[in-house]
Amino acid sequence: MTFNPGARLDPDQVTDVRGRRYGGGRGIAIGGGGVGLVIALVYVLLGGNPADLGAVPQGGVTGPVGSQLTQECRTGTQGNEREDCQIVGYVNSIQAYWTDAYAQDGGTYQPAQTFIFDGGVDTGCGAATSAVGPFYCPPDQAVYLDLGFFDELQSRFGASGGPLARAYVVAHEYGHHIENLEGLLSAGGGGSGAESRSVRTELMADCLAGVWVNHAASTDFIKPPTTEQVNQALSAAAAVGDDRIQERTQGQVDPEGWTHGSAEQRQHWFSVGFESGQPDDCDTFSGPI
Repeated sequence: MTFNPGARLDPDQVTDVRGRRYGGGRGIAIGGGGVGLVIALVYVLLGGNPADLGAVPQGGVTGPVGSQLTQECRTGTQGNEREDCQIVGYVNSIQAYWTDAYAQDGGTYQPAQTFIFDGGVDTGCGAATSAVGPFYCPPDQAVYLDLGFFDELQSRFGASGGPLARAYVVAHEYGHHIENLEGLLSAGGGGSGAESRSVRTELMADCLAGVWVNHAASTDFIKPPTTEQVNQALSAAAAVGDDRIQERTQGQVDPEGWTHGSAEQRQHWFSVGFESGQPDDCDTFSGPI
C-alpha cells in the first residue's frame, strides 16, 4: 500500500522498544501448558493465537523508550520510505477506520497500542521472544510486532512480500483486538481442528483485516490498493495456512491439528471482508467455514 505523501502520521500509537531488555521469568502461557515444538512453529508462522494466551500477571518491558519513531515518522512520505514508519501509518489508518465504524454504530472504539520489539518483550500474556511472531495480548489490549517477521514470512515461508502483506499482518492482529472488544476471545483457548473455535477466531481476524483494506483509502492515510497489492495480502494469508505449514514442517496435512485454518480458508475470509467491507459479514462463529 502507498501512503499519501501529505498524510500526517501519529507515532504515539506505536511504542518502539527495540533494544530494550526484558524479563523472561514467566515464559509464554499457551493453553495453560508448556510450548511444544509444533505449537512453537505455528506461533512462528502465524503470529500467535490470542485464544491460547492465558492471562498472567502484568509484565512490561524495561528501559528507556526509543524516540526514533516520534522523531522520524511524521508524514506519509516517511511511511513510504521506512518500514517502521510504515507500521505507524498502518496502525493509524486501521484505528481511524475502526473509530469511525464504531461511531456509526453508536459505540466508542477503544484504541490498542502497538509495540515494536526485537529479541524479546514482557507482556501481560507473559514473556515472548521474537520467535513468537506478531501477536495480540488481550490483557494488555496491545499488539506486539518484531519487524524481522516480515522477512521470515517472505524468505522462509514463501509469501510474495510487499507492503500490503505487512499491512495484512498488522490488520489481522487488530482484528483480534476487535474480537476482544466484542467479547469473542475465549480465555480458555479454542482447541484445535478444522471446525475449532481457534480456527474460527483466526478466520474472523482475517476477514476483519480485509474489511479495513476495503476502507483504508477513506481514512486519508493510504491510496487505494492495487490488484497487485491485494494479491500480496492473499499470498501472505495462504503462506500462513495450517495445511501449508504442516506440509512444510511435517510432510503431511492433519486437519485435526489446525488452529488457524487452511490457506484456502484464510484467503477466502480475507476476500469476504475485502469485497464486502462489512464487519457483519465476518461472523465465522456460526455456520460452515
